[in-house]
Amino acid sequence: MKTLKFTEDHEWLAVGDDNTITVGITDYAQRQLGDIVYVELPQVGQAVTAGDEIVVIESVKAAGDIKSPCAGTVTAINDRLAGAPEVVNQDPLGDGWLFRMRVPDPAALNGLMDENAYAAFVEGL
Repeated sequence: MKTLKFTEDHEWLAVGDDNTITVGITDYAQRQLGDIVYVELPQVGQAVTAGDEIVVIESVKAAGDIKSPCAGTVTAINDRLAGAPEVVNQDPLGDGWLFRMRVPDPAALNGLMDENAYAAFVEGL
């Protein structure tokens, strides 16, 4: 069973049992961006530290950078988004995932919000 975690930058992380996480943006984030027209994903094998700008998303309203929520190595990217970036709008917590990465220290995710805390965070915006 995967556990969902959320960042204050409106990213979600599905935490797997094998120190791998899947990362995407939340429904709130995709609604704020509007229609997404382009997604630039990281390279598989790319090592990142927490806070590195790892994904560029462009919409009809704005362009934004997605930061890595923790240190790790990119293990997969969602190739489907190259030809269909609108999938992020259609299914941000499912088929619209951005990348997967292996995390050397899963304890680094302990400070992130769970679903209830994130919902309260968004409500307060």
